[in-house]
Amino acid sequence: MHSGQWWRAAFSVLALVSSVVALSLVFSADFGQQPRPAPLPPAPAPAPAMITPTTIAVVSDDFWLTYLPAGLERTGGGVIAQEKGVDGGWARFGTGEHTVEAQVEHGTVAADWETYRKRADLERARETTVRGKPAVVGAHPEGGKMIVWLERVGTGAWIRVSESLAKELLAIAASVKAPVGD
Repeated sequence: MHSGQWWRAAFSVLALVSSVVALSLVFSADFGQQPRPAPLPPAPAPAPAMITPTTIAVVSDDFWLTYLPAGLERTGGGVIAQEKGVDGGWARFGTGEHTVEAQVEHGTVAADWETYRKRADLERARETTVRGKPAVVGAHPEGGKMIVWLERVGTGAWIRVSESLAKELLAIAASVKAPVGD
């Protein structure tokens, strides 16, 4: 090394080390950070959950509901006789003013969503989904609320509830189980 250059190298190393130390001190300090809030007291232990049996309400041999509002009993149902490209099943559940009706239809009537949607004559209808499938929900002309959807190509379904159960409609529709295998 030439004379005098070792001083420059030593000074550069000293400047680098002091810069690293200064930056480490700045970033390890809590400058500009908001004070941390005091920890919350522990939440009370939840009450033990009540275990209630799951309701299984069969609409047809390949379509059932796993949720119905409490207290409803089956009041009707049966098989839809194959006619004009439609077959399936239906069921009615109710007590007093609380009713749920469900129907599943198989065949050309549910060939696609556009075809099946035309069967739904609903007032104030709006598009939605049931478990990721296209659906429409609205007021039924004869009272209550109704949701209609295409479960899969060739299978359509609808559920109608009395006005008293309108808030339960989407939960009932979401509970449907329909294994593949038409």
